[in-house]
Amino acid sequence: MTDPATLDVTLVDGYVDEPAHFGVPPYISTYPRFTAGALVDAGVPKEKITYHTIDELRDDRSKWRDVAEADLTCYLGGMTVPGKYVGGTPAEPDEVREIAWTAKGTCLMGGPVKFGVGDQNEGATETERDDLDYDFVAKGDVEAAAYDLVESGLEGFGDRMRDVEEVDRWAAKGAFVVEQHPNHPEYLIAEMETSRGCPYRCSFCTEPLYGNPSFRPPESVVDEVDRLSDHGVKHYRLGRQADILAYGGDGEAPNPDALRTLYGGIREVAPDLETLHLDNMNPITIVEWPEKAREGIRIIAEHNTPGDTAAFGLESADPEVMSDNNLNVTADECLEAVRVVNEEGGWRPGEEPGTGPSWGDDAANRLPKLLPGINLVHGLKGETAETFEHNKEFLQRVYDEGLMLRRVNIRQVMAFAGTDMSETGAEIAKDHKKLFKQYKREVREEIDNPMLQRLAPPGTRLPDVHLEYHQDGKTFGRQLGTYPLLVGIPGELELGQTIDVAVVDHGFRSVTGVPHPLDLNDASMDELTAIPGIGKQRAGDIVVNRPYESPEEIDADVDLTAFARASRPGGAD
Repeated sequence: MTDPATLDVTLVDGYVDEPAHFGVPPYISTYPRFTAGALVDAGVPKEKITYHTIDELRDDRSKWRDVAEADLTCYLGGMTVPGKYVGGTPAEPDEVREIAWTAKGTCLMGGPVKFGVGDQNEGATETERDDLDYDFVAKGDVEAAAYDLVESGLEGFGDRMRDVEEVDRWAAKGAFVVEQHPNHPEYLIAEMETSRGCPYRCSFCTEPLYGNPSFRPPESVVDEVDRLSDHGVKHYRLGRQADILAYGGDGEAPNPDALRTLYGGIREVAPDLETLHLDNMNPITIVEWPEKAREGIRIIAEHNTPGDTAAFGLESADPEVMSDNNLNVTADECLEAVRVVNEEGGWRPGEEPGTGPSWGDDAANRLPKLLPGINLVHGLKGETAETFEHNKEFLQRVYDEGLMLRRVNIRQVMAFAGTDMSETGAEIAKDHKKLFKQYKREVREEIDNPMLQRLAPPGTRLPDVHLEYHQDGKTFGRQLGTYPLLVGIPGELELGQTIDVAVVDHGFRSVTGVPHPLDLNDASMDELTAIPGIGKQRAGDIVVNRPYESPEEIDADVDLTAFARASRPGGAD
């Protein structure tokens, strides 16, 4: 029998993207944390557990030694939702195989990879189960498999799901592993599990494969936040659930009291947190239980941080597609849910709660507290050319009614075994690929851009933008949070720092900004030119006539105090 106290274990995070779980940097998913906790609970010392992301292995080949020499290597990953990522690149199947080939000890694979593997992590693909040359594949929960595998002396395990008592222990015991993440501590957001499973059975979704909703009690989630906070985490997202409004109830109806306990408890144990966001909210819950839903949304907006997004799974506004795929909300019902979230959560800091949607000249200069986001999936059963028109019409109705969406997520389906879409596969998506690309471009131009101008007009302040990369003479960065805006800033600023930004212009899904407040006596020509109403000639005049004692000295068609200040000539402000 192998003594757990003697085991060296390496965890490799290949990243996850599921309908109700995200773990691509700057996010860290629950999988490495819970697995680390399970290993500790089974008797493996913390100091003998090494954690690496797949990007670390790509960037530093010497870290493969930790994979090669470990007694147990656990690969954690899998994409069941396609996406495009800035902070990291999910592991491709060939890389996952290389980990197994490199490992001299026992190797275990788990996470959503158990649902299937495609040739690439992208939409319009079909998947199949594949062990990718691993000794063991966890068909149940990988954290339970890791615990049982260590308990058995690395001989084997029975596939099973962990229970609530186990996750309570493992979540707390595994919080330490966040300190080994390369983004720790400044640029790391912890994905928090409040529940998993779903009462609905949409044709394409893997979340129902976890069963009906199972909730962690508020004190369990709050305790985990407390532990993570002790390890330097200040950013959190309640993203691991199908519907935040249903938390702590019967899986369908809202439970405002449970939300109040959860959010209030998090704020109590982590009073200095910098981000508290969520992900999924089911629009049918709002339609079926409007008053309780409104109360729950008010509680969330009271405790969260600005820029939060409630992702709505409309999936399709086409009634035929809705019927054929067992979708649970119509376009009209979803529109009503969009109204409710706008009214209760669409206010901005400094404004009266519940006075949304807030936009226009009188709106405060921060992002709204909580807005809906719309998920649309293409390639579903019954899709025709008319489906694309139905979706565009729905989005136009939202805009024409004066409402706001934080973002519109458009993707093509991935077909997984165990879902109804496994019978249809990706054929419809492949047949409609050309139509899909044209439609997606139209949505970006006709909806996303004007919506973004409504959401974040010039002068909107985005605090704590983390600068990530340079491209085409600009610096790009994002805030931490749910679906953060990509911000392009003129010039190549030092990467890794965090700055406040004022929005000056808009793309389709990104904005241009300048550091806030911009110092008129030190700003570059590119920064000054980017301010609305300045232009290149006036920017040149500003530079020539420096120094200034205040922005009011400059004759401009725009209120420069929204963007800039003037340091006192000779030094201190």
